[in-house]
Amino acid sequence: MHEAALRADKIRRACIGFVPDEWDLMSVAEIVERKPNAIVGGPFGSDLVSTDYVPSGIPVIRGTNMSAAIVSGDFVFISHAKGKALEANMAVPGDIIFTQRGTLGQVALVPDAPYEKYLISQSQMKLSANGDFVHKPYLLHYFASFAGQKQILDSAIQTGVPHTNLGILRNYVLPLPPMAEQEAIAEALSDADALIEGLERLIAKKRLIKQGAMQDLLTAKRRLPGFSGEWVKTTLRKLLKSAPSYGINSAACPLGSGGYDYLRITDINEHGQLRQEGRAEVLHPAAVHYFLQPDEIVVARTGASTGKAHRYVGPAERTVFAGFLIKLTPAADEVASSYLFQFMQTDAYWSWVAENSARSGQPGINGQQLSGMTLVLPQDIGEQEAIADVLADMDAEIQALETRLEKARAVKEGMMQNLLTGRIRLV
Repeated sequence: MHEAALRADKIRRACIGFVPDEWDLMSVAEIVERKPNAIVGGPFGSDLVSTDYVPSGIPVIRGTNMSAAIVSGDFVFISHAKGKALEANMAVPGDIIFTQRGTLGQVALVPDAPYEKYLISQSQMKLSANGDFVHKPYLLHYFASFAGQKQILDSAIQTGVPHTNLGILRNYVLPLPPMAEQEAIAEALSDADALIEGLERLIAKKRLIKQGAMQDLLTAKRRLPGFSGEWVKTTLRKLLKSAPSYGINSAACPLGSGGYDYLRITDINEHGQLRQEGRAEVLHPAAVHYFLQPDEIVVARTGASTGKAHRYVGPAERTVFAGFLIKLTPAADEVASSYLFQFMQTDAYWSWVAENSARSGQPGINGQQLSGMTLVLPQDIGEQEAIADVLADMDAEIQALETRLEKARAVKEGMMQNLLTGRIRLV
């Protein structure tokens, strides 16, 4: 190999990290298909405006169509006549689409069906790769990997809205094993994707089933066997042992600081469960006045998380709740804490939150507003608990599936790290 070529290859390997010696390192410019507009951006802004959209025709790829590995979702369309004027900006099945500005790192493959061609928007770039050099699904997996994403993000222009350009795209470097190994790697990673997507679909289905069960069971539309007592409409304040209260305003400390567990808005996910990552402690001398007791419920009172609720089931005198949370202490002879928590996952509850939290600036609710919320519930505490148990079992099933999904994603991440660097060989 010529000395200059050796030096260039050394630089590339330093940028890309370890790869087997028998693998090639090539830039995007070197693997591009030899045809006009094989690497191209979207139309100029004035060449594509919202008034160009029609009910059907040629689909337009926008950021909302780039959320998965395959271009998909709800499309807007342009007419075929408009498409002829923008022919240079078209993508066809097998092309790879990159986000050019905005959510950098989005990469998606144009599928074989249902459309023969697509227009890319002003925020995307298209790459038509030469199939003699690269297996296109392999190319997609590489740019979705840690190494591929690092190249995209590290090379981005950060002034103003983060963005990249065609020149930067041409200089991306990727490791290329022999074609048979590219195909084997892509197949293994696609199988991992299929498992992940299957779990995601199953979780979505289970959530819909639970949503339907909540709608039926929490409105008396369907009664559980053995229960026939009256239901009543009441306000939340009549179901509480004491008035709602706010948590402590104190800085968080790292775990292991010798303080109490600290529960903040950011520790609660959208389904009312605790996140395990990012947890903290609190060391404030007044923290002992803000302990949570088992079966108490905390509700986010400000910001985009307003209304998120979590039912505390941990031990007494261990967890302190933060100032942006409202604490509710249900009266055990009036309402089952588990029932109240399930009600706070319903569409009816979230409609109430949306209506009552709307205000100028950040959305929010206070304890007095929350106390005035109305809900319906069975007078029989036993029926409340039975309903909550059914819904909690559904939650547990969904949580188990989410744990499997997290593991599947971690396995795929490990596969990408090993297969796309040659640490593990399939051929």
